[in-house]
Amino acid sequence: MSGHPPGPPVRALPGLLRKLAVDRLGMMRDAAALGDAVRVAVGPKRMYIFNRPDYAKHVLADNAANYHKGIGLVESRKILGDGLLTGEGEVWRAQRRNVQPAFRPGRITAQAGAVAEEAGKLVDLLRSRAGGPPIDVLREVTGLTLGVLGRTLMDTDLEGHGGIAHAFEAVQDQAMFDMVTQGLVPTWAPLPVQRRFRRARGELERTVDALVADRTARMRDGGTPEDALSLMILAARERGSPAIGRKRLREELITLLLAGHETTASTLGWTLLLLARHPGARDRVREEAAAVLAGGRLPDAEDLHKLTYTTRVVQEAMRLYPPVWILPRVAQAPDEVGGFTVPAGADVLVSPYTLHRHPELWESPEVFEPDRFDPPRMATRPRYAYIPFGAGPRFCVGSGLGMMEAVFVTALVTRDLDLGVVPGHRGIAEPMMSLRMRGGLPMTVRLPG
Repeated sequence: MSGHPPGPPVRALPGLLRKLAVDRLGMMRDAAALGDAVRVAVGPKRMYIFNRPDYAKHVLADNAANYHKGIGLVESRKILGDGLLTGEGEVWRAQRRNVQPAFRPGRITAQAGAVAEEAGKLVDLLRSRAGGPPIDVLREVTGLTLGVLGRTLMDTDLEGHGGIAHAFEAVQDQAMFDMVTQGLVPTWAPLPVQRRFRRARGELERTVDALVADRTARMRDGGTPEDALSLMILAARERGSPAIGRKRLREELITLLLAGHETTASTLGWTLLLLARHPGARDRVREEAAAVLAGGRLPDAEDLHKLTYTTRVVQEAMRLYPPVWILPRVAQAPDEVGGFTVPAGADVLVSPYTLHRHPELWESPEVFEPDRFDPPRMATRPRYAYIPFGAGPRFCVGSGLGMMEAVFVTALVTRDLDLGVVPGHRGIAEPMMSLRMRGGLPMTVRLPG
């Protein structure tokens, strides 16, 4: 096999281009239906879409150095700068080294108590609304993820910084706008999306500056800090130029705030919605949580390994709705993927969303079936058939903390409460930088039994 991947039929091209702007998931599904390797021309761009585990492995792991961050994330540099999500080369490697100690398995395990306490606070808040009008559960779990992020990775209380989530919505809107317009509209243009972005950027910069000032003041008391924020501050001091150090620190912290709460909040939203729609699975989670967490207690680190079915539920939610729905790259040099030629400068897309629904890899791929993650069944699938946290050198550094958080919250909420879907709410996936839920997640809250 040689040459470029096949393109869509001429008659299908207008539909694909329209969907790039209004239905990005639909575009990826349509491309996947055409084959496991597809080339699509969008203006001056040539997008190479690969949808096989071995193709994903090549791009994300085997030859990862040749593939830098691409469409969508490039545009995000306007606010994220060269943070962990968007940085490249030695800048990225230094950032990864700097924060890696904060994500050591032993340190994350030690944070289980803080995660459980924040989950307990969420349950108490939702319980206080039982029997009342619907509540936006997605907004509340977003507050939870920010609380966990502050306590576990920053040794900082983020209460009072609730505007962070709203600001990041504007950032994502801007990134997608720039992707569709190919960056041809300047940020100073007097368009609503641009105005929201400028306000959000200012708000985020003021927030992170205040967090750095507070943490710096407390670091003067001595000790050996191990949280990510402190490690970032120490690394910034070692950079040659104070101005560069301050700029990079701001970019790294904004990225940490975004990546540290957005993906887990998305996963929790989809998990709770799926359980509400599948009472059989909900009852199994409740029975497991009641048995493992007997007496109404909060979970600890050892319980994470005992909540096996709850873990499978979270994994299945991330299969159907992976928080990072697309992994965009740009080829730096010519390459060959699965026998297909990829020229330098080509946009290369690997989509966990379509890979996780590949009919040759997953039986009844559209069906919610947590037991497909039973270990014997998992062993029959290729390693790169399931990549909710990415793969290769840029595998998500916070995956362990994110899974702990999602499993603990799912177990506690399901054990203690009945969440119901509001009639008419469809739960529409909105593919931005993460696969968020359009319009929030209004749900009713009742006490079980």
